[in-house]
Amino acid sequence: MSARNAFYAQSGGVTAVINASACGLIETARRHRKRIGKVYAGRNGIIGALTEDLIDTSKENAAAIRALRHTPSGAFGSCRYKLKSFEKDPTEYERLIEVFKAHDIGYFFYNGGGDSADTCLKVSRLSERMGYPIVAVHIPKTVDNDLPITDNCPGFGSVAKYVAVSVREASFDVASMAKTSTKVFVLEVMGRHAGWIAAAGGLASTRDTAIPILILFPEIEFQQDRFLARVDEMVRRHGYCSVVVSEGVKGPDGKFLSDQGLRDAFGHAQLGGVAPVVANLVKQGLNLKFHWGVADYLQRAARHIASKIDVEQSYAMGKAAVELALGGRNAVMPTVVRKSNAPYRWSVGVAQLDKVANVEKMMPRDYITRDGFGITAKCRAYLEPLIRGEDYPPYRNGLPVYVRLQNAPVRKRLGEFRL
Repeated sequence: MSARNAFYAQSGGVTAVINASACGLIETARRHRKRIGKVYAGRNGIIGALTEDLIDTSKENAAAIRALRHTPSGAFGSCRYKLKSFEKDPTEYERLIEVFKAHDIGYFFYNGGGDSADTCLKVSRLSERMGYPIVAVHIPKTVDNDLPITDNCPGFGSVAKYVAVSVREASFDVASMAKTSTKVFVLEVMGRHAGWIAAAGGLASTRDTAIPILILFPEIEFQQDRFLARVDEMVRRHGYCSVVVSEGVKGPDGKFLSDQGLRDAFGHAQLGGVAPVVANLVKQGLNLKFHWGVADYLQRAARHIASKIDVEQSYAMGKAAVELALGGRNAVMPTVVRKSNAPYRWSVGVAQLDKVANVEKMMPRDYITRDGFGITAKCRAYLEPLIRGEDYPPYRNGLPVYVRLQNAPVRKRLGEFRL
């Protein structure tokens, strides 16, 4: 049987380590040339497949592919684009088949979060629905850490490390200025419905380095009076406090505090701007001097401070995806399986994609303290191993050295397709 080509694409918000998964996939595919011909990357995710805008990764040398492991963002471009159901619009699926046939693509790898898992599941069903042989494997990625079944999501550990370090460093700054200046620092982090990233801020405070920190989780209804009372208490006791707030925090009315009334390509509320809302409440309610910051893209782009565990797991997911596909496993996703906390041990597992797509994993209530403003020992035991270890990129003249691929286009064989 002759080798068939593979399609790989990155989807959704990128991370500091998604390229490590690409590295693991491409390097593993190159070791199986008798079964996988070339790996074609989709330029800007699934859009690259629909528009036949493919990148020939075989044009990149081994050193460039290896450098993906320490390069942040999405090397091939990402997108937020959700395929409609086959029943609503079969034209997109017919187009995918045309492109796959034109370029002899028999393997489909999609690297992303929950919505991306849904896309991959839909593609996996093309075999029985349209009679085209395709093996589709989803590669987990999301800073939100909200995919089910897998113990944790590649991308999350590095964001968690960035947030924990940033909260600790900013808190030292605030503490030094609190006597005559800023007494409250508010940091906004990502997390639409799940508070995993916000929870990571709690790691900044340890027994040997205690820091007064309040965390506002999406899972806990925000009550202004209770929050201000706790801020007041902490400032009176410690002279200052830090607040970590998730972008997805909701008030008693069920509305996001930061909802701007806008929607993204997936139909989700466009969030952002909750930090100044919370900071102004502190000013109005307690008349305390404050500063606020928004981690935004910085938290997910910070490859310079990536978690070594996260890098290793991200690479392993890309590698495992190829191995699963070669084993004929369709509509699956490799997972991280936690075997023990102390010492921390993990292995690679597998999940059925129909159990993953469109399912969100929230913070367990017993990971959040009874008062709703902190993390429990159980949560700390879960989070702490995921931020361990450093995996610094190479530096030159004080700056990290990241790779920019050639991203050579594959010659088009079909007509234009309008999205």
